[in-house]
Amino acid sequence: MNFTVVNHNISVGTIDVRGVASSSILLVGDTDNIILSSAFDTPPESLIIGPFVPLAFEG
Repeated sequence: MNFTVVNHNISVGTIDVRGVASSSILLVGDTDNIILSSAFDTPPESLIIGPFVPLAFEG
């Protein structure tokens, strides 16, 4: 497969970002490397995974 890339000048006037997901990237232009990292500042013992506590319902 032959793949030809022709780079020209890029001009971006305005970017309007409405939301950001937990894993997202906004890339304008070219890049050689993207290095990913993550940080989680909540201690693991504070994470509760299990049955949900039912809410009281008065009807």
